[in-house]
Amino acid sequence: MSSQTDVLPHDHAPAGCENCATPLQGEFCHHCGQSSHNPLRHAGHAIEEVFESFWHLDGRIFRTLRTLCSPGRLANAYLAGHRAPYVAPLRLFVIISVLTFFIAQFAVHIGEPTPDAVVKGNFEEATTVAEVERQRDEAIRGLLEGKAAVGNIPGAAIGFERSIKALRLQARERIAELDPKHPSLQQPLESTGPVAAPAPETADAPSTPPPDSTPTGEPSASLASSLPPTSSATTDKDEDAQAEPKGFLDRWLKKKAHRAEENWERFQKDPELIKNAGLKAIPTALFFMVPIFAVFLKIAYLGSGRLYLEHLVVALYSHAWLCLALLGIFLLMALDEWITPHAAWFASITGLLQFVLWWWMPIYLLLMQKRVYGQAWWLTMLKYLAVGMIYLFLVSFAAMFVLLTSFINA
Repeated sequence: MSSQTDVLPHDHAPAGCENCATPLQGEFCHHCGQSSHNPLRHAGHAIEEVFESFWHLDGRIFRTLRTLCSPGRLANAYLAGHRAPYVAPLRLFVIISVLTFFIAQFAVHIGEPTPDAVVKGNFEEATTVAEVERQRDEAIRGLLEGKAAVGNIPGAAIGFERSIKALRLQARERIAELDPKHPSLQQPLESTGPVAAPAPETADAPSTPPPDSTPTGEPSASLASSLPPTSSATTDKDEDAQAEPKGFLDRWLKKKAHRAEENWERFQKDPELIKNAGLKAIPTALFFMVPIFAVFLKIAYLGSGRLYLEHLVVALYSHAWLCLALLGIFLLMALDEWITPHAAWFASITGLLQFVLWWWMPIYLLLMQKRVYGQAWWLTMLKYLAVGMIYLFLVSFAAMFVLLTSFINA
């Protein structure tokens, strides 16, 4: 005997809930809450269910974002009991923060200069190959001096290397225009023009043994007689003690120090690694900082009569707005990188919009506290500055801690 589901048309919802058999009076069961739409019957419902589990793409996410842009309006509505039209504050914060720092990995670059930052040679005015080579060599020597000056700072030398490579390529293109058969065109690109001098090697140890040692490196008899007697067992024991730290903490610290030393070499070659590690860890750090910010709000507004969870809602929406503003800045940075090389005027527009967003963030938070808690302006400003300075210090400390841990554990 076939079930009721088998005989129902694929484009009609069942009369009863397929989970608990309660008669349906709408799109959701009033007894268990299950939707009447079966994702197995329609591909559209299946796709909708996947996205809704994360985004709640039923119109609430867009309504929530639109309301969030007005300082304090979304928090006041949610605290007043209007919860159904909007995405819950914790879900909203998680969605925006994860999306923001995901986009940041593509928009923020460390050690990779923009096209405008690459040095360009003025080879078009050169009329002879010798003049092109002279201009190229002078420019490359200056860049090599700058590269040597920055030393081993991670990522600092990458810009010089990219500019040197660009100068060599531009000079070769100009030489090819002036003399297509010039011998320098047959040389590898990296060998044209001045090259960095190799690092000086450590001088070999002197072959003549010191006066107080034998040719085999053993101490002389006079020196050996003045040394206190030592046993081989004691020496081996000391070497083992130095080689293997005692205790779990010592071994853990030695392991982390070794890991940090390895990462230092990796980050010198590719500074993007520490950027990616830091951006992945920031959402976790913010997740733990939000409850702390709610504690500060609770202390600052003790007389407001609000519970801690109400302050937590304000904190979540505050951080959701900050992440949303950062998302806008990162998107503008990406657009600037893609469009500005083809339309230089676009840089002024993105720069202005980023400036507005950076300044609107603190102003937004001030207006939000004023509208949510409804206190006098002077009192709101005083509490805003006190809470802001303490929290900014903690956020800076947390950011440094995140960068350090990301550097060690990457």
